[in-house]
Amino acid sequence: MENPDRNPWRRFLALPNESRSKTLIMAFLVSAVCAVLVSTATVYLRPIQAANRAAEEQARIAALVRGVPGMSTLLEESGGTLSTVVVDLETGRAATDVTGETLEAALADAANWTAIDPADDLAGLGQRPDYAQVYLLRDGEEISLILLPVAGQGYNGRIEAILALRGDMNTIAGIAITSHSETPGLGGRIDEAAWQAGWPGKETRDSEGTIRFSVARGAASSVYEVDGITGATRTSNAMTKIMRFWLGPEGYGPLIGAIRRGEF
Repeated sequence: MENPDRNPWRRFLALPNESRSKTLIMAFLVSAVCAVLVSTATVYLRPIQAANRAAEEQARIAALVRGVPGMSTLLEESGGTLSTVVVDLETGRAATDVTGETLEAALADAANWTAIDPADDLAGLGQRPDYAQVYLLRDGEEISLILLPVAGQGYNGRIEAILALRGDMNTIAGIAITSHSETPGLGGRIDEAAWQAGWPGKETRDSEGTIRFSVARGAASSVYEVDGITGATRTSNAMTKIMRFWLGPEGYGPLIGAIRRGEF
């Protein structure tokens, strides 16, 4: 009598293709292999994607700065680079225990996020990081330009941008939208250079320190307004709320105050 094959894999392959058990096992094996391949690719590509996003943001920052009148000359005189600092948003001071290199790891810890009271959550964030990396240019001891990353909920999803303020911490030097999911041709126009060109020179606060900035429902009619986007009222309102949140006490308000007092 012929000895049966004791190799389980060969015995499995010898089963008829119509076998239910063979079909289920093969489906499971294919799914498992695909899952492993996808997971491996995700882990491998994540640092590349992060590097690409960082490069894109740096390119937008460079373009934003070049578009600010006089900034190219100031950059050349100061060595051509912006300095960066991680800010503790609660105190408005430079963080003592978090650096640019450790910021990502710090924000991976839920303890370094603060829940926002719904009444104060103009930007629709739910929670705010305790630390943020800002970019600044000094003219001697004075800050002549500061770039502030901002974010909030738009009509279709999260909007991320970089707001540039001049040294008086009140005059807008420019804005760069770095990420959004708004409707193309409507709210999506926030990333158009023509719309962003209306921001430089606008003021964020009045003489009493009250935040007045807004995106108008049409053409701008004051120094505190930028033109609204036709057919995109919700996106325009979202941009107003995002800016007011980050310029206020829950955002960069403490930092702006410290800079104005000459304490930063």
